[in-house]
Amino acid sequence: MLAKRIIPCLDVKGGRVVKGVNFVNLSDAGDPVELAKFYDKEGADELVFLDITASYEKRDIMLEVVKKVAEQVFIPFTVGGGISEIDSIREILSSGADKVSINTSGVKNPKFIKDSANEFGSQCIVVAIDAKLNKNGSKKKEWEVYINGGRTPAGIDAVEWAKQVEELGAGEILLTSMDRDGTKAGYDIDLTKAISESVNIPIIASGGAGSLEHLYEGLQVADAVLLASLLHYGELRIPQIKDYLLDRKVPIRKD
Repeated sequence: MLAKRIIPCLDVKGGRVVKGVNFVNLSDAGDPVELAKFYDKEGADELVFLDITASYEKRDIMLEVVKKVAEQVFIPFTVGGGISEIDSIREILSSGADKVSINTSGVKNPKFIKDSANEFGSQCIVVAIDAKLNKNGSKKKEWEVYINGGRTPAGIDAVEWAKQVEELGAGEILLTSMDRDGTKAGYDIDLTKAISESVNIPIIASGGAGSLEHLYEGLQVADAVLLASLLHYGELRIPQIKDYLLDRKVPIRKD
């Protein structure tokens, strides 16, 4: 069985790491380069860097920050935010990232996912899906995809979109529950399970981690868990998380 992964997420706005609740009310959480360096030493398995307003503001990712982070870490490092061109992916990978995360541009132009996977390999292409429960009165739970940093409903079913991005060549899905983001109420297990059972590529669960138990629950249905505020504000440490998971017989890498 492949080892499960613990992945700190650096949501960056204006050169600083920020964290909010349900994608709003952002507060400062530190310097991205210093935090990346710290998490690498702590034993994180990977890092995710998301320039969270790049897509909404229609601008390129801050490559200088990417380069500085890449100089400090020796673990796989994914970068996302406003990526819409093959040349942008090439620049980001050349700046030291191992993978890119595509969201809004992939929804608007699915061929971009396919072209990116063909150009750089599926292992480099992560598709981020921001999903929100569709409260339509139906007994069957359904989730809608949102784009532009969670600002715009895309009118697409999240499970069907996950199947499509796998077919297009995505190597991994970063799945965020907008309903749970920053709430510390736990991952949306129903959403994560629905997506995980629909595809054969790895799923990273994101949105809602508030305790060690939540991480354990998330890793029962996902291949990795994404963490932000729990780590940024010192409520949990990565060695502590890994010891807990190992005690619960979760296959995890521990140096």
